[in-house]
Amino acid sequence: MPKALRIALAALLTVLCASCMKWDYLTDEDFDSSPAGLFVVNEGNFQFGNATLSYYDPAADRVENEVFARANGFKLGDVAQSMTMYGGRGWVVVNNSNVIFAIDPVTFREVGRITGLASPRYIHFVSPRKAYVTQLYDNRIVIVDPQTYTITGYITVPEMEPGDGSTEMIVERGRYLYVNCFSYWDRVLRIDMETDQVVDRLVVGVQPKSMVADCFGRLWVLTNGGYPGNPFGYEAPRLVCIDTDSFTIERTLYMQLGQNAADLTVNTAGDRLYWVADGVYTMSVSDTELPAEPLIPAHDTYYNALTVSPFNDDIYLADAADYQQYGLVYRYNRHGELLATIQVGVIPGAFCWNTSDTEP
Repeated sequence: MPKALRIALAALLTVLCASCMKWDYLTDEDFDSSPAGLFVVNEGNFQFGNATLSYYDPAADRVENEVFARANGFKLGDVAQSMTMYGGRGWVVVNNSNVIFAIDPVTFREVGRITGLASPRYIHFVSPRKAYVTQLYDNRIVIVDPQTYTITGYITVPEMEPGDGSTEMIVERGRYLYVNCFSYWDRVLRIDMETDQVVDRLVVGVQPKSMVADCFGRLWVLTNGGYPGNPFGYEAPRLVCIDTDSFTIERTLYMQLGQNAADLTVNTAGDRLYWVADGVYTMSVSDTELPAEPLIPAHDTYYNALTVSPFNDDIYLADAADYQQYGLVYRYNRHGELLATIQVGVIPGAFCWNTSDTEP
């Protein structure tokens, strides 16, 4: 083949490959989002790589879908799990892609990423130089430096083998972290942040699913009780109140066997709890009995995620529909009256409020 022809073909292939890369990685867009908005973390289907991020502006009642891919020119990854705001950045945990992206909450562009993780679930920040990451298939909690996006250490969970349980949410009170162990487990861990050691544990019931702190410094834990045939056990879900000073159970409220309890949430004042158990229930943190009726009925669907606005106590619920098509988010006022229905991505599974403009 003549040299000139080889050069021409090489140049053509370069152009074609460049075109393919541009097509594969999409075209990036410019965004200038409003503050006080709501990020919706859409899980996508396992191993489909179709996780997405949506952004809803409540003041304008407007949603932008797939903002991560549109802003960065590449997809978010496989199974987006959670998102947290810290240091003027949004931290998006992508479970099956084993990565945490740090994004600018205004432009949605990536500013950094943490890799080397094993099925990350949640990230919790204690300072600009230290954060903790829980994991699904690893019996270690990862310690990271958010400024350098590097792993700096691990906390091994006693008695837990890799793949035999998971660490989930993290709540900070004083010098201690409290971590619920969910999958095939029954306890809450107490971790000393000064030594990075598990110093105590408390059995709360089968599969503690979610956890919040109230205005009195108490820890509330919601268990889902497992399921029929669960090798770890099957029981009625529980709402457990823990005194964090003594690390003892102060109160246990039992739900009905078979209720699908999840997504325990607290309002900004810390004096009112919300959770999903078919419908949406709410109670004061001072109540000693569970509410008899839901604030928001189930309406023949299962709510996949719940959040309460830190600005006006509006209630937002995620509906994954059939787990294949685009999901919906329902917006209610504090009285349970429907205000808006928003179409988002596939399997909306978590929320995160853009509070970057209110951070110190």
